[in-house]
Amino acid sequence: QVQLVESGGGLVQPGGSLRLSCAASGYILELNTMAWYRQAPEKQRELVASITNVGSAKYVDSVKGRFTISGDNAKNTVYLQMNSLKPEDTAVYYCRRFQGIYNYWGQGTQVTVSS
Repeated sequence: QVQLVESGGGLVQPGGSLRLSCAASGYILELNTMAWYRQAPEKQRELVASITNVGSAKYVDSVKGRFTISGDNAKNTVYLQMNSLKPEDTAVYYCRRFQGIYNYWGQGTQVTVSS
């Protein structure tokens, strides 16, 4: 079993920045992919960014150039640096870890972008 704990959400003004963190613990395998998803009210959950254990990253088009995903394998932690935030980035952000045939979700952290 793997546990994921997210942190770093909050309220920020448009144009501001936040950094989310997701720490994994438990039965950790070296070969893995970690990802950030988000779900806005009355919308489907969407993949925002993902990163493999060797650092290969992908982003949804709407966040390219503004968000950066990174990982620290020694700490089993993934980060999402979010810059130039827009009101449409408001959502609950979830961390997800894929390893082996299993995947795990964090509890989510709220990000609100508003003036």
